[in-house]
Amino acid sequence: MYLRSIATAVPPRSFSQLECWDAFQGKGLLDSLRTRSAALVEKVLTSGAAGIERRNFALEEIGPVFSRSAQELNEGFEREAPPLAGNALAAALQRGGIDAAEVDALFICTCTGYLCPGVSSHLAERLGLRHDVYLADLVGLGCGAAIPMMRAAQGYLAANPGAVVATVAVEVCSSAFYMNDDPGVLISLCLFGDGAAAAIWTADGKPGDWQAGAFTTTHRPQEREKIRFVNDGGKLKNQLHRAVPGLAAEAVAELFSLRKGEPDQVIAHSGGRDVVEALEGVLPFSLTETREVLRDHGNMSSPAVLFALERRLAEARPDDRRLWLTAFGAGFAAHACELWR
Repeated sequence: MYLRSIATAVPPRSFSQLECWDAFQGKGLLDSLRTRSAALVEKVLTSGAAGIERRNFALEEIGPVFSRSAQELNEGFEREAPPLAGNALAAALQRGGIDAAEVDALFICTCTGYLCPGVSSHLAERLGLRHDVYLADLVGLGCGAAIPMMRAAQGYLAANPGAVVATVAVEVCSSAFYMNDDPGVLISLCLFGDGAAAAIWTADGKPGDWQAGAFTTTHRPQEREKIRFVNDGGKLKNQLHRAVPGLAAEAVAELFSLRKGEPDQVIAHSGGRDVVEALEGVLPFSLTETREVLRDHGNMSSPAVLFALERRLAEARPDDRRLWLTAFGAGFAAHACELWR
């Protein structure tokens, strides 16, 4: 399948890591934590060692989100996910010169909230897609979901070669914020941000267009408890083990050994500084775009790898002929694909 266009979107409100720390202090949010836990939050948010400068949240201010009930948090997702996804998809359609009425299928991936019908229904209405458009929501795949979503789009195009397919990864991570003394929970609070990324795909392309394929995946359920959401009183609580950077590096190295060609760059999910460093330890590349996305937006979960891809393509490097994409997360699962022209 061929990439017609790609675009990203973030909520308008941007918070520096220092502003996040100030919000935690000013609202007394740290009072419920042990001294050691509060010190961990301070270190991550103020030292710059996490590689993050700013994050975007679909919030007017940070403090009140921690007093929201489970219902209020999911209502925030229901309110914010469709317009955020819509901004990304509208931009992708405009860049591709494609009218919304031309879209035959819409695939959505998300894990930070739940809607039934899914975000795809709300987005189809918001953008005025046809009543017969095929809608599919992929949930529960975590940070790695964008690449399986692309693979699903490829399957649809194989069965419907004349179709126009839209894919959107959208996460409102601020609707899954949770605080307790668990180090993994606290690290998550300091890493995650909100964002969406959309792409348009067709089965045919012109010379010089980017083609996607060579999908691979590895699933290790024995490691499932190391990175996943758990339900705690109806709220989503991120479970994050210190072994995750090593797990990610091992899985990505396995997938990289299965590549079809030699890439000009690896485009990876921006899981966090330790994850990026672990990946660079097993790959013959510096993950420049991945680090830039982490710096500017934090870890946005599933859209992050597509943010990095958009940056690479925007540089318009004429010598780029092949890119290798990888994303990973809950499961524990890792996924990869290749883009070439």
